[in-house]
Amino acid sequence: MKIVRFLIENQSKYGVLEGEVIKETEGDIFSDIKVTDRTHSMDDVKILPPCSPSKIIAVGLNYKDHAKEMGSALPEEPRIFLKPATAVIGHEDKIKYPVHMSSHVDYEGELAVVIKSQAKNVEEKEALKYVYGYTCLNDVTARDLQAKDIQFTRAKGFDTFAPMGPVIETEADPGDLEISTYLNGERKQHSRTSNLLFSVPKLVSFISSVMTLLPGDVISTGTPAGVGPMKSGDKVEVEIERIGRLTNYIE
Repeated sequence: MKIVRFLIENQSKYGVLEGEVIKETEGDIFSDIKVTDRTHSMDDVKILPPCSPSKIIAVGLNYKDHAKEMGSALPEEPRIFLKPATAVIGHEDKIKYPVHMSSHVDYEGELAVVIKSQAKNVEEKEALKYVYGYTCLNDVTARDLQAKDIQFTRAKGFDTFAPMGPVIETEADPGDLEISTYLNGERKQHSRTSNLLFSVPKLVSFISSVMTLLPGDVISTGTPAGVGPMKSGDKVEVEIERIGRLTNYIE
């Protein structure tokens, strides 16, 4: 089931996407969702970020080939950092280039995990019970600032640096999904989630041992090799099997 959040008549609503038709829903999508008979065309609505996380927990160096291209040793345990909720934008929104601070901004296409229920100290074998579904995320990074700073906060935390969407796919198996990133129509990244060093269940368990995960929180699982710079006027797309394609533009 593909869950989409959209804006119509200045109201934010949720729905189930079937082809190009949205069937509006009622209730809490994480616990009590009900599909109504109200429908909307995709052309008549604005697609919003699929959820409103209190935090985004991102994972660095979770593909062997990306660690190699960054000149980094493979981590012995998940390497995590935070992106603020203020970085979130949706499908077809614009990524704002922070020209006042950075001259090198990269795309990083990633599979993102949307949490369904409060999770703390979750065992790995139970972890998927706390997952609502999966979406696309672009972990936009000011690479020059990442190299300059000790922490990743500034490089990863600018407003608009966490495009997400377009939907939450609730029924996908995260263990082996094809993932690609396109820049101006040219594929730059291509891998499968089977190449993750730390699986989705491992990440949910590990992160929940550090911090409490809340409904709507997002774990971004890391990017494969092929990261590279974007410039003003570019179009960047993250496509993941079963989920769809997230499109954004660089401003």
